[in-house]
Amino acid sequence: MPVETEIKLRWPERPERAVELLQQHGFAEASPRQLEIDQVFDLPDQALRRSGQLLRLRRRGSDWILTYKGPPRAGPYKSREEIETELADGAAFEAILAALGYSRTFRYEKYRTKFVSASRTGSGLITLDETPIGSFLELEGPEYWIDETAAYLGFTPDQYVTSSYATLYHEHLAAHPEAPSNMTF
Repeated sequence: MPVETEIKLRWPERPERAVELLQQHGFAEASPRQLEIDQVFDLPDQALRRSGQLLRLRRRGSDWILTYKGPPRAGPYKSREEIETELADGAAFEAILAALGYSRTFRYEKYRTKFVSASRTGSGLITLDETPIGSFLELEGPEYWIDETAAYLGFTPDQYVTSSYATLYHEHLAAHPEAPSNMTF
């Protein structure tokens, strides 16, 4: 099965500055800034969450993507099995999930811009995620590529974030109890 390996880096400045930094380092926009609406589904007993698994339905423009993620492996990177497929009708699939006893447990939104570099060794993807709790650079690819690219951009391994957006948002809620229960704009 395919394995996804990634880390997030908190971006403390304006998102436009991240775009400038990436372009200065030879990264080109591979996919324009677009709103992604992610919904996480689970059974009433939270069996998937408790086992570290994830079932997500993503809407990006008119596209729908269903993703399963296995439990994360221990280590300095977030590495886990990932299976994705496009769906023709996300709303119909959501109804199927409900009929099977699944319900939406968390919704999060982000504006995502994807970047790639043909000039760097190896292959990987950088996304700039603008979320209601701040901006993040997400580096996805082989571990050596993540380390080399993070260092090239001026980051160190102690700045790696391996938490999911759901976990980051729950941490945010602990400090901001007045915030809505979902990470939406």
